[in-house]
Amino acid sequence: MEEIQKVKQRFGIIGNYISLNRAIDIAMQVAPTDLSVLITGESGSGKEVFPQIIHQYSSRKHGKYIAVNCGAIPEGTIDSELFGHEKGSFTGATDSRKGYFEMANGGTVFLDEIAELPLATQVRLLRVLESGEFIRVGSSAPQKTNVRIIAATNFDIIQSIQAGKFREDLYYRLNTVPIHVPSLRERGDDIYLLFRKFVIDFSEKYRMPPIQLIDEAQLVLRNYRWPGNIRQLKNITEQISIIEKTREIDEETLRAYLPDYQGVKLPALIHKEDPGSFSSEREILYKVLFDMKSDMNDLKKLVVDLLQKGYDETDLQGNHAKVVQKLYQSVDQEPDTIPKPTIDFTKAENPDIQDTEEIIEESLSLEDKEIELIQKALEKYHGRRKQAAIELGISERTLYRKIKEYNLN
Repeated sequence: MEEIQKVKQRFGIIGNYISLNRAIDIAMQVAPTDLSVLITGESGSGKEVFPQIIHQYSSRKHGKYIAVNCGAIPEGTIDSELFGHEKGSFTGATDSRKGYFEMANGGTVFLDEIAELPLATQVRLLRVLESGEFIRVGSSAPQKTNVRIIAATNFDIIQSIQAGKFREDLYYRLNTVPIHVPSLRERGDDIYLLFRKFVIDFSEKYRMPPIQLIDEAQLVLRNYRWPGNIRQLKNITEQISIIEKTREIDEETLRAYLPDYQGVKLPALIHKEDPGSFSSEREILYKVLFDMKSDMNDLKKLVVDLLQKGYDETDLQGNHAKVVQKLYQSVDQEPDTIPKPTIDFTKAENPDIQDTEEIIEESLSLEDKEIELIQKALEKYHGRRKQAAIELGISERTLYRKIKEYNLN
């Protein structure tokens, strides 16, 4: 654990989350070897620091370390960048040029966003991994290189393989040792520690007093899902430090900087949609209305069955308990023993019996139902929108938008 703390101090890593410590420990253990490493994790989660740890704790630390963003290099020039080219091999190739694998001989090459590599380039890379050989663009003479390759991606490589966009054999060559970097939303108390670090950095950079979060704002900070991870947290901290005049930040101020804040983190399935879940309050209203319609149809069916199973006029005129009792009795009977109809209901003189197909005039407009629910919630909490939003199960920002949209006072 002491060694892990030293690595954190050296590379500026903040946090004590157990999965983060595990990733650092794996990087330190694999560093002395020449095994290929595949680092996975969401964009902005800090994957780029782990290749540096591996390189600095390896025997190659005095060799070159070259980081390449595969997604930022055009497909037409990626081979030239990685493997080099000969003079005249393509338009604009006025001189021969060394590629990264040749320049980093004896060192480490970090291929970020490896899933963005074209399939043709993946074949060339596989040859480097298997034999240490590569061929410059426009040449036929193979050359040798002694580099260690570390790759990283925020894509699901297995899905890319199934889609035919990534070679399976290359995946297994790169994934000799996997390292997973946890997302920021998983790291709990680390979120506030990182926030404080960024606050101090920007306070010194812009020569202004550091900002502080009240307890409620700290809770908002932790509950936010952080789709952009550490990069997003750093940007938002910088924005607040520069823009806000007051140095004490409450939850309302913080929420204004958090897009689509939902209030509470709830368990969610990744890459899988649950048919029983709802993505918006409008879908919930649809579900409620459809259930109501289904219940009404069931009720109509019961009444029709009751009328068709032969109840006398006394039952139909008002003895409701008797009707219900006979209905349950008839359900328990065999089909052949159910009594046949004995009353011609088309000639019944009872004015209380209504056509069972009559539909009660009621608005089924989703907009009307939504307005009605919002008004009831606001009346219940005497106009306090925060409590009304909690009661409705939506965010306060969404409630503000709905009030404005429907022109509610």
